[in-house]
Amino acid sequence: MRIGVIGTGRIGTIHANTLSRHRDVGSLILTDANPSRAQELAQRLGETAAPGMDEIFRWGVDAVVITTATSAHAELIGRSARSGLPVFCEKPIALDLPGTLHAIAEVETAGTILQMGFQRRFDAGYAGAREAVRSGRLGRLHTVRALTSDQAPPPAAWLPLSGGLYRDTLIHDFDMLRWVTGREVVDVYAAGSDAGPVMFREAGDVDTAAAVLTLEDGTLATATATRLNGAGYDVRMELAGELDQVVVGLDDRTPIASTEPTGPPAADKPWTGFLERFGPAYEAELNAFVEVVRGERANPCDGREALQALRISEACELSRRERRPVALGELPGGTATAAL
Repeated sequence: MRIGVIGTGRIGTIHANTLSRHRDVGSLILTDANPSRAQELAQRLGETAAPGMDEIFRWGVDAVVITTATSAHAELIGRSARSGLPVFCEKPIALDLPGTLHAIAEVETAGTILQMGFQRRFDAGYAGAREAVRSGRLGRLHTVRALTSDQAPPPAAWLPLSGGLYRDTLIHDFDMLRWVTGREVVDVYAAGSDAGPVMFREAGDVDTAAAVLTLEDGTLATATATRLNGAGYDVRMELAGELDQVVVGLDDRTPIASTEPTGPPAADKPWTGFLERFGPAYEAELNAFVEVVRGERANPCDGREALQALRISEACELSRRERRPVALGELPGGTATAAL
């Protein structure tokens, strides 16, 4: 199998490394908006660098992995679909619903594969939580608490391109909310704060956000995020039912300290970022993509799944901006059902 990797930045490099050593991948063609970066990575891996995106399609590949800036995702998904090629793309498909729906339509018209990069679906902790819910171990689920906290903010120049805290960060928590519980979100009420560094206000973004979400069966969920969690990178999900409760992301590296006299000690080596925390999950999702292309498994996260996570993000942004509850039915694209 020959795979084209478009984008060789931080996450593209990780994916290229995973694919280059995969036993079922014969070779890679790498390209990037910065050709020298692709060339350097190709030399390091013993792969081929292409001078531009056009060569990916002209030279012939069996599948495409897209890790470019988000603004290019939808166009490249469409081009790959029209070329009959399976695609793995980092989230999101696009930063708006019309662009997302158009790209999904191109894939569905072409009858090709689009697997989206929501790596938490391949994390052992989240998989364990899903099993706990689906097995009935928790009894009736009544409360879910999710959070994602970055240790340090991203570069100021990147913020206007990110889509904002809901679309860039909390979208992962929203995807997990659906995937773990098997339920859809019916309405949200969200708020955000830009009281931190001025670069967030200049970008029209917030540095901290919170949302209350109601699921279709009445379960209540909260989701919070911040770019300014100096203690470390913190990603957790707590699920409480009438019989039991479980937590994802609580281990000896969780950056939290107890104030109780008999509480556990603070982490000696707290998590510093998502690439470290989810390293095994990133590798597992690319291995899954190879299996999907080979026809050995079903697509674990298609475009419609990604669309629903974006719809929740959009609803939260609308709620924050207009300071009101937002029903998901107000937004287009609500045809999928959370995977049971």
